[in-house]
Amino acid sequence: MATFHFDLVSPEKIAFSGEVEQVDLPGAEGDFGILAGHSPMVATLRPGIMIVTAGGKQQRVVVLGGLAEVSAKGLTVLADSAASVDELDRAKLSAQIAAMEKSVAAGQPGNALDREIARLDHFKSLHMQLNATGMH
Repeated sequence: MATFHFDLVSPEKIAFSGEVEQVDLPGAEGDFGILAGHSPMVATLRPGIMIVTAGGKQQRVVVLGGLAEVSAKGLTVLADSAASVDELDRAKLSAQIAAMEKSVAAGQPGNALDREIARLDHFKSLHMQLNATGMH
């Protein structure tokens, strides 16, 4: 299978840089996959699980939003936060969801509140996905 270059960058570190066969991403407009030769594009990511296939093996990475850019150089993901499912601190994620719920409850109606409610829904969905699949 053809490969392409993939960089996963978060504010903390370069989480991954190398050749991959496929990357499946949680897009704000729906999940999508990238293979070698994909057309150039930029997409917004929602909190969710990204699946990176390299060397025939899959690695699951939790991203908490960000941007994905496909260019002639390959795929670059600028994630708000990224951690492998194995590294994920579930207690911290639960605390983050609780803080967001409190913030949303205290917010004023309008576009900013609508965006925060949508983001909170994505976090809750991610938390449920992780619990349902037994990923630790």
